[in-house]
Amino acid sequence: MTDAVKPTPEAIRQARADNPKMRERDLAQQLQISEADLVAANCGINVVRINPHIETFLTEIESLGEVMALTRNESAVHEKIGVYDKPIVGKHASMLLGEQIDMRLFPNAWAHGFAVEKQDGEDVRRSLQFFDAAGEAIHKIHLRPASNLEAYQTLVAKLRLDDQSQSVQLTALPKPEEKTAELEELDATGLRDRWTQMKDVHEFFGILRSLNMTRHQAVQVIGQDYAWQLDTAALTAMMHDAAQEQLPIMCFVGNRGCIQIHSGPIHNVKPMGPWINILDETFHMHLRTDHIAELWAVRKPTKDGHVTSLEAYGVEGDMIVQFFGKRHEGSGERGDWRQLVEALPRLMRAAA
Repeated sequence: MTDAVKPTPEAIRQARADNPKMRERDLAQQLQISEADLVAANCGINVVRINPHIETFLTEIESLGEVMALTRNESAVHEKIGVYDKPIVGKHASMLLGEQIDMRLFPNAWAHGFAVEKQDGEDVRRSLQFFDAAGEAIHKIHLRPASNLEAYQTLVAKLRLDDQSQSVQLTALPKPEEKTAELEELDATGLRDRWTQMKDVHEFFGILRSLNMTRHQAVQVIGQDYAWQLDTAALTAMMHDAAQEQLPIMCFVGNRGCIQIHSGPIHNVKPMGPWINILDETFHMHLRTDHIAELWAVRKPTKDGHVTSLEAYGVEGDMIVQFFGKRHEGSGERGDWRQLVEALPRLMRAAA
């Protein structure tokens, strides 16, 4: 929506007051504004606009102690409780490599930041919230009872911007992996030549860039010895099996500015309507199974043997969530994870 037809900050605040229980993302969609617009409308009231550049944030966020990290996309929400530690700051990509909070961050996507205080009965819920140039949420950090409030207030004061206006200037952005060619136009032979020679899964992104194809297109054309389509119900089956066997997995949920990772076993897998949920003590994941258009098992070569992933895609070919068996760099893939994925029901294709 253009700035000319957006509701005023006063109208946005009134809509929030009229719908106190509605989730921010849902209310923003109802008002046909971005979530950043919704938050910014309260600047000077219970919101402080902060610098979104992550260098200071990454190096000082550990002082807050235990917090909840939240990264989401349209179809999946990933929540981890822990401490932000072991940061590595880079110009184009940064990382947090802690045992609890494990993330990959892409600084160029971080355009707007806010510190938010929200009254919840007798309590005040505090968070740092970051958005891209289109106003889509990239990452949120929610304080918990054990968090260091003084450190939080010090950090907010340090990041506070002079501009505390109640509106944001937004820019329409292309999809992170927007296809530019149809499948029949892709260099499938070139992809296969380079895929088979991979020594590290991180080479994959460079291969996609050089061949100008999306991840979803690559799994469609590589061939069934490296990628095969599964029944979408197999994702829920995998989660139940992994929980039952206490098989340590890695779960990746991301957007254009952040990828958040859980590593370890999962325990409490619960369906709820269209959602499948992991509800563990320090890890929650909420996934809209009805948003999964395609589920693929994908095998990539590495110097330590091939690595198998489970990848869920939305109707437009966007990555929703990705799973691996937990492994350390330099070690081979777990046999039990590989067997679990290879035993999942494949998509039944109609005979030609």
